[in-house]
Amino acid sequence: MDRLTPEQRSALMSRIRSKDTGPELRVRRIAHAAGYRYRLHGKVSRAEARRAPGGKLPGGKLPGRPDLVFAGSRKAVFVNGCFWHMHDCPAGRVAPASNAEFWSAKREATMARDARNAGALEAMGWSVLTLWECQLKDPEQVLDRLDAFLGAPA
Repeated sequence: MDRLTPEQRSALMSRIRSKDTGPELRVRRIAHAAGYRYRLHGKVSRAEARRAPGGKLPGGKLPGRPDLVFAGSRKAVFVNGCFWHMHDCPAGRVAPASNAEFWSAKREATMARDARNAGALEAMGWSVLTLWECQLKDPEQVLDRLDAFLGAPA
């Protein structure tokens, strides 16, 4: 296997986005086509922000900035990449060979942050669904999970 130079790796990593990723766009298309309406990236209305503990949310965004927010039903959906969030699937179990300690610590911190954010949302009275990248291959299955979590679209 060809090794990347540090410059090549840096260029590759700089193109990885945290918002509007391919998996997130796939879920948004499925949800929208089914009739679900949502807000993006943890945004909530001012009224919803005032209902948070302490009467406000920093920047008007929910903890962890969920990818899809259904404020009316107080439900949040995260679309996680298997590698970055260490899902228990083949892609999530891959461990980088170079700079292994750094990547292990980084990915474990991501898992801990995910758990903290989900706990904070649940403490605020929100329900949380995590959809994993490996689960998005079958749109019908994604829609079934959304329907079970959200109920029928209005």
